[in-house]
Amino acid sequence: MTRPTRPERLRLSDRLEMSRILTGLWQVADIEKDGETIDAATGAAWLADYADRGFDTFDMADHYGSAEIMAGRLLARSDAPKPLAFTKWCPAPGPMTPEVVRAGVEERLQRLGVDRVDLLQFHWWSFRHPAWLDALHHLANLREQGLIAEIGVTNFDAAHVAVALADGVPLVTNQVSFSLVDRRAAGALSDLCGKTGVRLLAYGTLCGGFLSERWLDKPEPRDLTDWSKMKYKRFIDVAGGWDAFQSILSAAKAIADKHGVSIANIATRWVLEHTAVAGVIVGARLGERTHSNDNLKLFSFTLDADDHARLAGAFGKTADVPGDCGDEYRQPPYLTASGDLSHHLDAMPLPFEATASPHRVGGQQVLSGSKWEDVAGYARAQRIGDRILVSGTTATAGADRVVAPGDAGTQTTFVIDKILAALAAFGADAEDVVRTRIYITDEDDVEAVSRAHGRVFGQIKPANTLIVVAGLIGGYRVEIEAEAILNLQ
Repeated sequence: MTRPTRPERLRLSDRLEMSRILTGLWQVADIEKDGETIDAATGAAWLADYADRGFDTFDMADHYGSAEIMAGRLLARSDAPKPLAFTKWCPAPGPMTPEVVRAGVEERLQRLGVDRVDLLQFHWWSFRHPAWLDALHHLANLREQGLIAEIGVTNFDAAHVAVALADGVPLVTNQVSFSLVDRRAAGALSDLCGKTGVRLLAYGTLCGGFLSERWLDKPEPRDLTDWSKMKYKRFIDVAGGWDAFQSILSAAKAIADKHGVSIANIATRWVLEHTAVAGVIVGARLGERTHSNDNLKLFSFTLDADDHARLAGAFGKTADVPGDCGDEYRQPPYLTASGDLSHHLDAMPLPFEATASPHRVGGQQVLSGSKWEDVAGYARAQRIGDRILVSGTTATAGADRVVAPGDAGTQTTFVIDKILAALAAFGADAEDVVRTRIYITDEDDVEAVSRAHGRVFGQIKPANTLIVVAGLIGGYRVEIEAEAILNLQ
């Protein structure tokens, strides 16, 4: 077996060539959670040890403690070629003006001490607030101005990656959870990547260290305090529990022994071999062992058909993690280190506000600010008693920009988000919807529109009518109206 001396590299775009093993710095926040900050020079020296071994692509975020600052110290070295700093910007939902977005990027530039961010990855908490698409377009403008080399997103599901791409945003990556336990990314998201060229950056490949010999045939752990393990233990729980997880560990151990490597190598290699995956993010516990030699073994073997069959047998004893990629941050079951995020999401601003109806006692209405509401005399939505009526809704951003022109399926995703935002202003949700009416202009769009509708309403199953019409004003491919009954109990 040939032992490589440096990790494989991949050309992500004509602007970026990266290591296929990214060094993740999320544990900096865990190390610093008690308030003691890592000395920047010391941290930079630790990062330099990784870079010198070829692990020169670092993944961080605005909320990973002082990770950006210590990476900036490393980038300030005169050595060439420079390491790569992939960072994330995770703003709270709200208006995403050019000024707000520029300020977020300039803070990253300042903390990193650079003129251009190598990869700026954008996270958004709730797609019901449509400003996420505004933010991505503003980031695209900053890319054209040279402040960003490339744009990625993080924890986006396939549907919303598709909206961004169809609307002309030049995305190159989506960073998502992907592991032997959490296999969601191998589905719709990988299919989309195959069609569009977007690549995945996979994190959580070791489930916070649970995918290792240390946990094979061991009792289920209790009272975890490590943030990473708290998070990934929740993934294990929803995927069938500890006994089902042991089936995966046992299968990985047999394959590891066959190839003379570790369980961690098998777990990471399985993710890395997916064609949609550009690279895997391996967390660094700075100041401790780098595990560089063990990680390099990833490139000394490949999994064969027997290996995949053995793993598939173990997968059959587990449950699928529910939902699509990123759902763990936006809806139950919340699979994060802190658990239930409903209080956090409920506190976030909504794009619409319900106000008292001036003509109906006890009634409420939602106005979106569109000029047509005054011209034509209508509201985005009306509530009368427990009944909510949502006007015909199109994929419109801002005052009059058509989102994803020509793509009825992705327009449907954007439209339903707007409908859910209007409902939320009254305290209602998708589960309260009892009827939808869909108008399309081309019979060939039926399946794409229906699948986008089913992604949200597949289990709710409201009454539905779909009509092919001669045309829609403004050149839209789809328009949807909805009715809901608010559950007052």
